[in-house]
Amino acid sequence: MQKKIPQRQCMGCRERKNKRDLIRVVRGTDGTVNLDFGGKAPGRGAYICPNPECLKKALRSKALDRSLEVTIPEAVYDRLAKEMEGGNG
Repeated sequence: MQKKIPQRQCMGCRERKNKRDLIRVVRGTDGTVNLDFGGKAPGRGAYICPNPECLKKALRSKALDRSLEVTIPEAVYDRLAKEMEGGNG
């Protein structure tokens, strides 16, 4: 029997994809917003494709802000953009 692969919705393109293929943005219990590459950090999470177009859509619609119920700092968006370009922010 095959193991079920968890699916999550990208906040940019709104498509459901495998959880492992997405980047998790997490609002910790202390209110800070960080990127969670392991997928295990405690707190409220939202997912986005590793695609700059999805990041632009999510930024324009403020989808990540609404999902995490907090205003996301510009530094988090900058780090996401660097990760998508292949850099290690």
